[in-house]
Amino acid sequence: MGIGEVVGFRLRAHHLTARQPAEDLFEVAGACGIQNSPPGSALQALHARVEDVTAERVDHLVGEEKSLLQTWCMRGSPYFFPTADASVFTTGVLPTTEAARQHLIRGIGQALDTLGMELDDAVDRTAAQLEPVLSRRALAITELGEELAGRIADTLSPAEREHWQATGPYGANQPLGEAVVHFCLRILTLRGLICLAPRSKNMAPFVLLGEWLGNPLPHTAAAAARANLLRRYLRCYGPSTRKDFAAWLGIDAGDVDPWWTTVEDELTPVEFDGSQSWIHTDDLDALHSPSSVHGVRLLPPSDPYTQMRDRNTIVDPKHQRAVWKTVGAPGTVLADGVITGIWRPRKKGRTLTLTVTTFRSMSSKLRAQLHAEAASGATLRGATDVHVEFDDTAR
Repeated sequence: MGIGEVVGFRLRAHHLTARQPAEDLFEVAGACGIQNSPPGSALQALHARVEDVTAERVDHLVGEEKSLLQTWCMRGSPYFFPTADASVFTTGVLPTTEAARQHLIRGIGQALDTLGMELDDAVDRTAAQLEPVLSRRALAITELGEELAGRIADTLSPAEREHWQATGPYGANQPLGEAVVHFCLRILTLRGLICLAPRSKNMAPFVLLGEWLGNPLPHTAAAAARANLLRRYLRCYGPSTRKDFAAWLGIDAGDVDPWWTTVEDELTPVEFDGSQSWIHTDDLDALHSPSSVHGVRLLPPSDPYTQMRDRNTIVDPKHQRAVWKTVGAPGTVLADGVITGIWRPRKKGRTLTLTVTTFRSMSSKLRAQLHAEAASGATLRGATDVHVEFDDTAR
């Protein structure tokens, strides 16, 4: 299996071969979810895939129509996905064992050891206080964490309370219990108890999901939700492996059996990049019939397409540090189906300037298309004027 076939298959699955009609936005968002960190990335990712995307339309779908939902999801990151697919991206993401759940929210172990508390106990204690604290309210995580931690403290023994209220190692002057609550909220989003409301005053507050939608999420068998998630992952990132799926989900490779075994008889092995990978059998024809891609797309940081774990498939190793940064990651330039550089925005007044660093030469035609693409997305950032500056030093 050649890289060209795999890249072509993934580009089509990620809806990057051609912009989709506006009415297909839900199909695009539901392919594998749209990460929204840093805030605004999801809007840019949708714009790269769907016609007539505006901030106003997405805000309406999330805040008024409530047909799009935002909540913490894979790797504990905020994602947008269709409300109709909520079970896939909540129940379908939630690990089946306490150890695997702890792997998903790495970093809580030290606090639990100090408190002498199991993860599930901490999560259950937090869940028990959600409704009294959050009913008919929308709270940013700092306020929510403080109130929940305070109520939980009242249920602890004096010795437990002393540790709970002592300053922990996670944030400046942050009590240990408050940090534990922040970790637990990631699990409670996957239980379908809370979600994120639209941003207000530069914060995305939490709300009770059932109140937000008017009804709790319909019950879906956990095994079916996990199977659906893995099928979607393989359609977007296949051929793939257990290890890469685990990394995308945010768990250890040894935790993936509850997903993998549910669809194992639906998978076909293929040789890719010198080793055995797996594709869903229903996707074999599409894998062997990749689409060609023309034009330019400006993909945001954390775009679904750049979430693949076999990074050498799309970016030369010498440029990977520039693309995947822990802090301050740039967007990427997709030109004729190839990541050819990175971009960074800066805005002054109503003028947006993009600095584009190229990894290879770009024809004058592609540069003109990049200018047009930048202009088409300017309103997403509240700009009316766009400038593009090229930095070709990274070649």
